Amino acid sequence: MDKRSDLASISFTLNRRDVTTNAAPADRLSSVLREQTGARDVKVGCDAGDCGACTVLIDGEAFCSCLVPAFRANGRHVETVAGLTSTDPLGQRLAAAFHDHGAAQCGICIPGMILSAAALLRANGAPTEAQIADALGGVLCRCTGYRKIIEAVSATATGAAPRPDTGIGIGAPVRRLDGLPKVTGAETFGDDVAKPGTLGIRVIRSPHPHAAFEIGDTQSFIARHPGLKAVLTASDVPGQNAFGVIPGFIDQPVFAPGVARFTGEAVAALVGRHEALTDAAVEDFPITWTPLDPLIDMDASLDARELLHPDRPGNIMCTGFVACGDAGAALQDADVVVEGRFDTAYVEHAYIEPEAGFAEPVGDRIEIHACTQAPVMDRDTVASVLGWPKERVRIVPTAAGGGFGSKLDVSVQPLLALAALKTGQPVRIAYSRRESMQSTTKRHPATMNVRIGATRDGKLQGMRFDSHFNTGAYSSWGPTVATRVPVHASGPYRFQDYRAEAVGVFTNGPVAGAFRGFGVPQAAIAQECLFDELAAKIGRDPLEFRIDNALENGVKTVCGQTFRQGVGIKPCLEALRPAWQRARREADRVNAEPGPIRRGAGVAAGWYGCGNTSISNPSTIRAGVRPDGSVVLHQGAVDIGQGANTVIAQIFAEALGVPVDTISLVGADTDITPDGGKTSASRQTFVSGNAARLTGQALRRRILERVNAEEDARLVFGEGQITVEGASSHHRIALAALPDTDGYVFEAVETYDPPTRPLDASGQGEPYAQYGYAAHVAEVEVDITLGTVKVVGYTAAHDVGRAINPLLIEGQVQGGIAQGLGMALMEEYLPGRTENLHDYLIPTIGDIPPIETIIIEEPDEHGPYGAKGLGEHVLIPTTPAILNAIRHATGARITRTPATPSRVLAAIRASDNG
Repeated sequence: MDKRSDLASISFTLNRRDVTTNAAPADRLSSVLREQTGARDVKVGCDAGDCGACTVLIDGEAFCSCLVPAFRANGRHVETVAGLTSTDPLGQRLAAAFHDHGAAQCGICIPGMILSAAALLRANGAPTEAQIADALGGVLCRCTGYRKIIEAVSATATGAAPRPDTGIGIGAPVRRLDGLPKVTGAETFGDDVAKPGTLGIRVIRSPHPHAAFEIGDTQSFIARHPGLKAVLTASDVPGQNAFGVIPGFIDQPVFAPGVARFTGEAVAALVGRHEALTDAAVEDFPITWTPLDPLIDMDASLDARELLHPDRPGNIMCTGFVACGDAGAALQDADVVVEGRFDTAYVEHAYIEPEAGFAEPVGDRIEIHACTQAPVMDRDTVASVLGWPKERVRIVPTAAGGGFGSKLDVSVQPLLALAALKTGQPVRIAYSRRESMQSTTKRHPATMNVRIGATRDGKLQGMRFDSHFNTGAYSSWGPTVATRVPVHASGPYRFQDYRAEAVGVFTNGPVAGAFRGFGVPQAAIAQECLFDELAAKIGRDPLEFRIDNALENGVKTVCGQTFRQGVGIKPCLEALRPAWQRARREADRVNAEPGPIRRGAGVAAGWYGCGNTSISNPSTIRAGVRPDGSVVLHQGAVDIGQGANTVIAQIFAEALGVPVDTISLVGADTDITPDGGKTSASRQTFVSGNAARLTGQALRRRILERVNAEEDARLVFGEGQITVEGASSHHRIALAALPDTDGYVFEAVETYDPPTRPLDASGQGEPYAQYGYAAHVAEVEVDITLGTVKVVGYTAAHDVGRAINPLLIEGQVQGGIAQGLGMALMEEYLPGRTENLHDYLIPTIGDIPPIETIIIEEPDEHGPYGAKGLGEHVLIPTTPAILNAIRHATGARITRTPATPSRVLAAIRASDNG
């Protein structure tokens, strides 16, 4: 029972009902709404007013509820998105428009977006796009790229009719099957599961990048702080005090045992009632620190005698390598050679939902509800940490409020399991934005030295790519990055002579892991920027130079792999010609005028191998027919906003031969769904999609065989029967008469694993069964007196093999471009300095230009109905396209990202002086 003496009664109306509760002067309205009134549709992303996810309406005006003291609501009317969309016609129209336009991906920002839009439309029924952007500018979105949000608000304002249904199968822009909870606030994220009063967890983290420490008397510490139930340290880990991803690289402890290797590393955790987990308790924790000399950058680490990990000589994690022909000789013989060094920064994932979850003991098991991209890997990791068989751990993924790779690694899951085990009670945790940014993985900083040659007539002749990637204190997905980068660093182009190496280096920096592209976006910056330099040296148009050197069907990649079909990079590049020519003409027109604004157009391309590199990468799908005639799809592929739930269901429905809206979905749960693999590497449409296709075909085959019907017969499910309608026969299968196994009278389970071949010592082999391809044109305006860059237009051509769902494709393209724009112009994580979303800048709604998406379909022989993965390669060309546009506008080459105003000005001055 809460005995706090500073509580006072407050009363207000919440969604048209009267509420009276208690609050302290320092209590945030967001916390009171969530924990005392049950309004979990109020989402919290930062507690600093930066993200806007917690927006509510107070007397009709939009406020960040995390900044509003709860007592300020006394006597006022508060609206949340659940109330607005359930009772207000405007809210209902907004929710319908957001759903219709695909404006919600992960959904964590949508309550703030819809409430801000409602406040705008109540005051201004016909807003311009600029006014919409201004009104919604305080709400951040990391998934969508904002364009569909603007479309949805505009459609609501104009009363535009809902987009008509144009089909319900493959190729149709089907609305998200799981979309309605995202636009009404009903979606359940990691911090939405626990009941009020559940014990909480507060992590003690290292304030130093490298330090030894000793923990004192924890029992007397607990006695000094009523409400604390337990302290967890490395000694409380009954199993393996280590987690990671790649066998042989499981090197990160749950709790550091005596030495911390990066700022923010967990060394202990407090478990107790909420009021006991205070800053004062953290400051009183009995720990003594002895700072050690940190190895902050890669040069220092490579030169140091000290090893951060004794079993990794030279502080080198691992090396990836690909070579074909003789790159050195080819470069020596080339007519033209360009070279350069390129450096990229740490980039933070900056999803709007910090890591959060809930766990409870259930019998002799632990059940964990948390945001994740890899539930089966989480289960296996937690079991290892507990020293248990994996069957005693259940992972139930909550909705993920953004992921982009970082939620592939475990974060809160081992902490929750250990706390639940030690206390025997349900426990919860939600990272603050600061500890999320401090403790979770980043995009690898890279240093790349590259040389590329060509003949006078524009044929590529030799490439050498030497790089170091800063993996931080622990391995995480570093081995994957080191392996993948040399395969992709050539870009989707013809090279007969090529050598690429990527070296992963340990430092005392933040752990670098998976982030949309696994190192390929960094490599593309160097390669694509130097391609522009090559084209300029030989007097070729940059787009035509790329078209002439693009890979085609039947041409070997740098790994010696040949694809008979589906190599779609040249069609992507050719599709850009009209936009490219128009953009260059417009740049010429603007630049002929006096003034500080210079306009530029840049082009870049990219490719991405879908799935794991040269190793097994299976997904399994289960489906069945219940006695009532309903069709149920069990798929364990976590949808983190990209649309996997809808796309996989569309593929399955196509194979079974039924409309997708007749399918019931059972989402990821390690107890009840088979392993759909990790949601990463653009694999789910390809790999889980193929498993869904095989499962749908197998289920259909079993039904047809039951009545000996022809293959093209039509199936109709419902009312306890299946009707099988063929050209010459008609059958009804009474389902109640059939044997029922685990609730199903028909069932199919199928697995798909892409065909690949391991890479040899020279990187020759078949690393991926398919690649996706992309080519972009960026248009920018640069103020050459200030160094500021504004992206004013964008065209993106993407080869998706077969467009399973064009609406979702557009959303992925726009969202990926927004992330690439951030990487190009503003995003740089600086440990100790950028620890919230007002320090670490990501694009806002006003930063994203109109985006034209061109869908190219070059069917892949292995893809489900020819489809390819998409999520990763959207981002790959974006940053170099923008950097090439800056070069075109100013003559200045940016070699270190992001291209902040100071760096742009420095590059302009260097160009003027050069």
